[in-house]
Amino acid sequence: MDASALREHPVNGRQWLVWRLLADALATLPLPARVLDCGGGSGSIAVPIARTGAHVTVVDISPDALSTLHRRAEEAGVAALVRPVQGDVEALDDLVARASVDLGLAHGILEVVDQPEVALAAIVRAVRPGGLVSVLVANPAAGVLARALAGDLTGAIAELRALDRPGRQLRGVGDVVALCTNTGLLVEQVHGVGVFAELIPGAVLDARPGGVEALAELEQAAAQRGPFRDIAGRLHLLCRRAVTPSGPG
Repeated sequence: MDASALREHPVNGRQWLVWRLLADALATLPLPARVLDCGGGSGSIAVPIARTGAHVTVVDISPDALSTLHRRAEEAGVAALVRPVQGDVEALDDLVARASVDLGLAHGILEVVDQPEVALAAIVRAVRPGGLVSVLVANPAAGVLARALAGDLTGAIAELRALDRPGRQLRGVGDVVALCTNTGLLVEQVHGVGVFAELIPGAVLDARPGGVEALAELEQAAAQRGPFRDIAGRLHLLCRRAVTPSGPG
C-alpha cells in the first residue's frame, strides 16, 4: 500500500486536510519511510501510516495510550511496523537515535509541553538532514473566536488576555513559524486546518447532501489564504531539516 492510500483514510471533513498533507509528505520520501510520531500513543495516526508500509516509532509518556496503540496495530496487521516507546518527548535524545527518521510528527504536542523549543529541537535532531517535520498545533486565536461565537464572551475575553501571559510562546502563525526556523527547520508550507470546520455544527453538515464534500473543498481553498488561515482551529506547518550544519546539533 503506498502513501496515496492515506488520502482515502476514512475520516470526517474536519480531518481530511491533515491526511492529505501527510499523504503528500510521505509520497516524497524513500520507501519504506521511517516515521517518528511524538505524543501519538493511541495510534490514530501511526497505524494508518504503518499501513502504507512505513516503519513508525511512537513515543508517548502514557502506558495506557501505548497499550491502545499495540492493540490497534495488531488488529490492523501492522504490529511488526510499529515500535512503541514510553518516554517524554523532551528526553527524546535518550530514546531515539539522532538523524534516524525521514519524517517527524509533532502533532498536538508543542502546545502542551513546558518547553516547546526544547521538544521541537529534540524531534529535529531525530530527523535526518533533508528529512521532513510535520507540525500541528492548536491556534489560540481560533479559541477566542469560537468562545465568542458560542456566546461565552467572558471566556473569550479570558482567552484573549491569556495570549499576553508572560512565557506564552505560541500565540499564532508568526510564533509557530519562528519556533520552527529557530530550531533549524526550513518552513515549506503553512496551512490553516479547520478554518470553517470548527465553526460549523456537525448537524448542519449531516442535514445537507454533499455537505462534507463541500466543506472539504472550502477548507482546501482557504487553508493557505489570509486572513482565513490565521483564524483556523489548528495550524499545520510542513518543514524540512536543513542539510547544512546550521541545524540543531
